[in-house]
Amino acid sequence: MKAYFQLAWPKTALLPLIGNTIKAYFQLTKPKIALLLLINTAAGMLAAGGGSISWGTGMAVLIAGYLCAGGAAAMNCYVDRELDLIMVRTRNRPLPAGQVTPRNALVFGITISLLSIPFFLVVSPLILAMGAVAWVYYVLFYSIFLKRRTPQNIVIGGAAGAFPPMIGWAAITGGIDVSAIFLFLIVFFWTPPHAYALMLALKEDYRKVGVPMLPVVKGDRETGRQIIRYSVMLLIVTVIPAALGLFGLLYLATAISLGIILLALAVRLYYSLERLWALRLFRYSSFYLALLFLGLVIDRSLAA
Repeated sequence: MKAYFQLAWPKTALLPLIGNTIKAYFQLTKPKIALLLLINTAAGMLAAGGGSISWGTGMAVLIAGYLCAGGAAAMNCYVDRELDLIMVRTRNRPLPAGQVTPRNALVFGITISLLSIPFFLVVSPLILAMGAVAWVYYVLFYSIFLKRRTPQNIVIGGAAGAFPPMIGWAAITGGIDVSAIFLFLIVFFWTPPHAYALMLALKEDYRKVGVPMLPVVKGDRETGRQIIRYSVMLLIVTVIPAALGLFGLLYLATAISLGIILLALAVRLYYSLERLWALRLFRYSSFYLALLFLGLVIDRSLAA
């Protein structure tokens, strides 16, 4: 009997192969970026709900958000597959590494994007519409058209990544109000310092593939100057909601302290233009947004 099962089910690499395939498709969704988007979405929901939301609504929005964002990311991988093959940072992604075929990546991206629709609709048609706009903006406008045509690609295209907290807020309140718009603006003005810092560190990659990112077209000094400008604008935009009475003092203190640190790092980068400081600014900016929204959620919970 033992010999029979050994013949029927030989020791092969089938299970590791299945696991690697699942991992490859999962990587197509750019899970690190998707996680940041989900944190922003959850922050928008929790802030709108004063720290308390329905688990059903919360889970529906987060599942829909991951499917929508993951589908858009997979589509971006499909569109950028030839660029990713050349760039050092991206050559190990599933498509250039040959782990997933372009056709399968395209089908996967479209499929999981469509799967987000019923989850969005569980909450409201408005949330579905907002998710659809963000998807179209990122996939069709940014990935296909904007990225290869202007050094302002990140600034204009950053609007796609600014939707999640606004979607989260609208999912709880049922509409888009002034607070939701400010959440959108915060992420919109946060994107250039965050992305430009990474571009400075990886500008040679973008130069090789001919993508007109700001450091390639305008140089390091101008990129550093733009990082400072957007850091100042971000600080102002984060303070205005508190000045208008939309958010409280705890949020204001969080926004000012985090913003000053970001601005200080931006100034330090401008005067050094060293890769080390570009990466430090990039890493800090990733934590900045999560901490800012955490302060907002606590602030709104205490006020509830």
